Amino acid sequence: KLQEFLNFKQLKTSLKEAILLDYYTAGFWWAKGMNFSLIQLSGFMDLLNFLLENLSDQHMTLGENLKELGRAMAGIGETDSERRGDLNFFSIEEAKAIIDYLTFSLFKHYKLYEYLFHGSGEELVISNE
Repeated sequence: KLQEFLNFKQLKTSLKEAILLDYYTAGFWWAKGMNFSLIQLSGFMDLLNFLLENLSDQHMTLGENLKELGRAMAGIGETDSERRGDLNFFSIEEAKAIIDYLTFSLFKHYKLYEYLFHGSGEELVISNE
């Protein structure tokens, strides 16, 4: 279903599509394992997409993207409604778990994702072997 939602048409021959589908699928199942509500699951998937778009479209460095994550997570757990961000439906513990997940899934491998989006042209896979 994610393949259809992401409109990936060349999954069997595009390494980029395969890697991105794997990343989103892993994130989805991690969030399901955390027992996130539907709104939390949606917010988490939006966050994954936001950070990848920062890297792919905005060419953000690791440091810049970490700052954006900090801005997105700002206000979680705050009682003052003016300081709460868009992700205020997460608890502090959930926010910490999200940061840990992103650290080990995206930020730890940031150079690889940079290469995926901005490296030399994609190699064409000719067969399944």
